[in-house]
Amino acid sequence: MSTSLPAACDRGLAESTAPRPQAPQHARMVLATCILASSLAFVDGSVVNVALPAIGQSLGAGGTGLSSIVNGYLLPLSALLLLGGAAGDRYGRRRVLMLGVSVFAIASLLCALAPDLNSLAAARVLQGAGAALLMPNSLAILGATFGGEERGRAIGIWAAVGAAAGAIGPLLGGWLVDVVGWRAIFYINLPIAAATLLLAVRCLGDDANRNQPPLDIAGAALATAGLAGVTWSVASVTGGGGAGWSAALMAAGGVACLGWLVVVERHRGERAMLPLALLGARSFLGLNLLTLFLYGALGALLVMLPFVLIEASRYTAVQAGAAMLPMPIVIAAGSPLMGRLAAKVGARWPLTVGPLIVAAGFALLLRIGADGSYWRTTLPAVLLIALGMAIAVAPLTTAVLSSVDTAHTGLASGFNSAVARLGGLVGTALLGALLSGGSGLVHQFHLASMVCALAALLAGGFGFVFVRDDARP
Repeated sequence: MSTSLPAACDRGLAESTAPRPQAPQHARMVLATCILASSLAFVDGSVVNVALPAIGQSLGAGGTGLSSIVNGYLLPLSALLLLGGAAGDRYGRRRVLMLGVSVFAIASLLCALAPDLNSLAAARVLQGAGAALLMPNSLAILGATFGGEERGRAIGIWAAVGAAAGAIGPLLGGWLVDVVGWRAIFYINLPIAAATLLLAVRCLGDDANRNQPPLDIAGAALATAGLAGVTWSVASVTGGGGAGWSAALMAAGGVACLGWLVVVERHRGERAMLPLALLGARSFLGLNLLTLFLYGALGALLVMLPFVLIEASRYTAVQAGAAMLPMPIVIAAGSPLMGRLAAKVGARWPLTVGPLIVAAGFALLLRIGADGSYWRTTLPAVLLIALGMAIAVAPLTTAVLSSVDTAHTGLASGFNSAVARLGGLVGTALLGALLSGGSGLVHQFHLASMVCALAALLAGGFGFVFVRDDARP
């Protein structure tokens, strides 16, 4: 979801968690708790994308400002996701989940009450931090609660509800924006958060393990600062701020922090937030490069297409939300089928062909302009991109879990999920000129679509080169 990414990109977080010897008495209520917690993040991302034009008009935000609203959320989510999972392992998943939900709810209220752009962007950062705590722990609780066939059914229900949330979110958000106003999209998080906390108190047990290694606070701080510096400078340049001294200093500082992060993580070894030895595995590195480029293109699409439909094609917010409806439906319906097919033919060809179909869908976006029928221009492109993603997402999860030894599957799936968000972060940072609007909006949209098509082509190349179906960790 922006997180409005498909739920399947997080499926490995649940599948890689070791089940408890005995399921709790209220297993169904635990499933409901995990679904509600995850839905907070899924719905919020897709709803905000539809509301961007209205927010820009209300707060006088340009391209860089609108990028900060999206990236303020994605930055801590991508940088702190692994830390959130590690905190749950050490201090108890229920405790960290409830903390994340509480932070998310407070941040949602601050977003709804934000008097200006800077306040909204800061509240979105807090929202992303809350999501980084609740997402990995809700899925780890789900994986630990169920085993065997029950786990498959539970994860299937969770994924289906996530897809439904992705489909309903833009419609609901568009209706709220058109009828009530954009601030209402943040108020709807409050009752969901309250229900999640109530169920968590009643149904979840405490599973703290103080024998876990201390949290890698330094690594998380350096990752956040590095990504913030690089993405802010990119958004500033593409949003019309130019390549001035401030952008150059932020970029240099970001690169320095990321370089320092490598040194710190190498020194911590297996106690690091991300053991660098994992990136030495050829298949794991290739799969994450594929994820970065493929989900980067998808994340950019989920932001730019509703924006262009509203600003250039004069759609209402609810019409723009409805225009995106086929995507989560196709991905949800097609992913299980492709997962079963990949189990027979291997992951290499789905991870090659799927991104190539996505690239073809982005090429079709070049037909979208200020005028034109939705059925002849937008819908074919959306369907083709959704088909390509449906082919790729389930085999990608399986391939990531198979690319490392069993001791590192949880870390590998968490890192891959963070990379998917990082792709969306980078993709949105490059949309500054498009989000600035103006007479060149359609031209900027076509240019961005070509860049996304190229990214999807590169993802398909990574799938062909790096994925080997006979490979072993």
